[in-house]
Order: sequence, then structure tokens, then C-alpha cells
Amino acid sequence: MAVTVPEPARTFAPPTFESVADERQHRKVRLAAGFRLFSKAGFDEGVAGHITARDPEFTDTFWVNPFGLHFSLVKASDLIRVDHHGAVVEGDRPVNGAAFAIHSQVHQARPDAVAAAHSHSIYGKSLAALGIPMRPITQDACAFFHDHSTFDDFTGVVLDTEEGKRIAHALGGNKAVILRNHGLLTVGTTVDAAVWWFITMERSAQAQLVATAAGDPIDIDDENAQVTYDVVGTEYAGWFQFQPLFDRIVREQPDLQD
Repeated sequence: MAVTVPEPARTFAPPTFESVADERQHRKVRLAAGFRLFSKAGFDEGVAGHITARDPEFTDTFWVNPFGLHFSLVKASDLIRVDHHGAVVEGDRPVNGAAFAIHSQVHQARPDAVAAAHSHSIYGKSLAALGIPMRPITQDACAFFHDHSTFDDFTGVVLDTEEGKRIAHALGGNKAVILRNHGLLTVGTTVDAAVWWFITMERSAQAQLVATAAGDPIDIDDENAQVTYDVVGTEYAGWFQFQPLFDRIVREQPDLQD
């Protein structure tokens, strides 16, 4: 009779690293996985959108997707590292000017934010066009209860760091900001959490738009919204929710780790 040896139990906690190089590679692989997942979800509109990860050693620089490379093709080795002046210091491809203008200021204003994610997803930009916040009408939306803000302005494509500073100011200490007439931006203490917050915020935006189109949705009361936030809205919850998605995309597209 054959005996099945169980796999080692998975450690359900963010990993620790023996070297900066190991941590850097971990962040880059997670970042590449984030782009692949964004592509599968349809968050890839032309060259719009970017996810960044702060370098663990040179903390005033961040890793980002090369300008013009489709999300579905991004590998860890394709990522470029950009300094706080917008110069590419690792890699040989150009950087998206809007990515630098926004993310450089977000990373500077939020030293706790290892990663930031933004794209022109359909429901995120639809909600943003209304200039309204996320309502606590579902359990999932409670992840953003009192933990997101709105940037109530639009002046065109963000190519100026001064505009990035205004976005970072609007974000404040929150995990997300709704950019009016533009879309969503999320941050996290891990790449995993930042990507998950974007995915679930986009879906919550869809639920809010559908529910309000159908009728008058009922908000969860503040007490229960806060209790729910304490379960689904923590950084650990954001990190953990990403793990099954990471496992799936690596199984399907292992080349992203190259």
C-alpha cells in the first residue's frame, strides 16, 4: 500500500530573508506576478498603469515595469530600478513618466509603503468619474472602511512630481485613494498586499456601481463595518489573500520568475 507523504506545512506569514539580495528577488518576483494577475483581470489598457516596489537596500529607489511592455509579458528580469530623480539606475528600458511622477512621491511620503499599484481598470475609473468614496455595502468593501480617501481634482496625465505630491497628500495614511476621473491607487507594506488591495477595491467598485444602479444599497453600520475591517482590512489580511493568486499564476506562468 502506497503511503502519501504530506508536503511541509506552509508558513502563513510574510517571509524573512537571509540577505538583501534574496529580499530584492522576492519583491521582484511578486511584482512580476502582480502584473500578470493585472493582465488576467483586464487591468491592462495600452501602456497605462504601473506597480512599484521599493528596493530593500537602496530605499530611495523603486522597481517598476518598463514603459511599453505588456503586463502579460513582464518577468522579474524585465523590471527596472528608478531613483528619486527619475533616472533608470538598473535596466536598459525607459520608465513611464507618469509612474515616476506619482509613485516617487507616494514612496517618499509613505516610508511604510513597500509597494504601490495603479491602473486604469474599468470599474475603478467609473467610480472615480463619480467623485464618490467607497461605501461599506459589502464585507469586502469594509477593507477600505475609514482607510481610503479621494483626490478631488483632475488636470490631465500626471507628468509632474508636484501633481504626484498632491496625490500623495490626498492618500495620507490610507491604503488607497480614488483619483477623480482617473482611477484607483493602493499601497501596502508588501507587494502582495498592495496588489490585493487593488484587485479587491476594483471588485468592490464594481459591486457598488451595480448595486446603486439596481436600487438603494444598505450601508453596513459603522460598528460592524469596523469589526469587519479588523478582520479583512489589516496588512496581514492583504498579504494572505494574495497567496492563492500567486500560487495560481506561478503554476500557470512560471516564466514570470525568470
